[in-house]
Amino acid sequence: MDFGFTEEQEMLRTSAKDFLTKECPKAKVRELEESEKRYDSDMWLKMAELGWTGLVIPDKYGGTECGIIDLMVLLEEMGRNILPSPFFSTVVLCSLPILEYGTEEQKDKILKKVSSGETILSLALTESAGTCKASDIKVRATAEESNYIISGTKMFVADANVADYLLVAARTSDGPDPEDGITLFLVDAKSQGIRMETLPTIAADNQCEVVFDKVNVFKNDILGEIGQGWKIIEYILYQAALLKSAETLGACEALLDTGTTYAKERIQFDKPIGSFQSIQHKLSELLIDIEGLRYLLHETAWKVSEGIPADKAVSMVKAKANQVYQRVALDVIQVHGAIGFTKDHDVGLYFRRVKAAEFAYGDSEYHREKIAVEMGL
Repeated sequence: MDFGFTEEQEMLRTSAKDFLTKECPKAKVRELEESEKRYDSDMWLKMAELGWTGLVIPDKYGGTECGIIDLMVLLEEMGRNILPSPFFSTVVLCSLPILEYGTEEQKDKILKKVSSGETILSLALTESAGTCKASDIKVRATAEESNYIISGTKMFVADANVADYLLVAARTSDGPDPEDGITLFLVDAKSQGIRMETLPTIAADNQCEVVFDKVNVFKNDILGEIGQGWKIIEYILYQAALLKSAETLGACEALLDTGTTYAKERIQFDKPIGSFQSIQHKLSELLIDIEGLRYLLHETAWKVSEGIPADKAVSMVKAKANQVYQRVALDVIQVHGAIGFTKDHDVGLYFRRVKAAEFAYGDSEYHREKIAVEMGL
């Protein structure tokens, strides 16, 4: 089985690596961590000019109509550079479901502006429980004559403070099955009644609390069918778990490169520390882990791109990515010794993002449970 990339995909990887190395050095990452927006709007427009924001969007909406594997390649490079940007929120969490479930009017209205870099999107799903379970969606959307009124609070809404539209999951009816009665709405982020507050996080990943106080939304802004939004959320989480794992793979590769370089250069007892067996074995084991994650990710992405059912495989790759990222970050810090724990060292930039990556779109326990169900247990 050949998981090699096409010439175009290799060109995309090289272009992304060159661009991010130049435009997003670690000094820039640190600068953006302290900024109000947490991303660089000029860099965002340059990414749009490169075609990244429209990568999976059809040509008639201004995109280049590439596939999920192309997106995986790009996100791996973004993860390698821990790029602070609303790309994941806009493209993965919102553009993909709009493309799959949106009306022609919604696609024409929003996706053209996403492709050009004019519009940023954000998914408002999680609430105070902090889970991806249907039973924890409590925000209400009450029907009136030609519109809905949304009230409630969403938590951990990535990039909401810079978004133009929010894709909001709200409960429109109740029933014995919590997955029924959930509806997704495309909401103008500047609508009257919306309040936002940026939440401080150790990962500096731009999470927000969003309060909806009787926000008016028209019925033609519903994504999909009324009360049938959970299947769209499952689609979002499916894609997000896979593509977040691509980001994680890139971060793990960067960490291993950093640890290996340091082991070759750091001299102790008149020798590079990489000459000692304990360091050699530690870094070798990390390479084995990363390569295992790479092949699992690439095989799963291929299945998804071919329309082959891959629920179990997606959960396997996300659970594996969570585990590998934690181990690589901790072990590379140990290779560096005390300096690896300092805030100003590059290793720390990755380490502070480990837990955020683990809990995003299902932690290891969540995905192990899904795997068990797929196994018939």
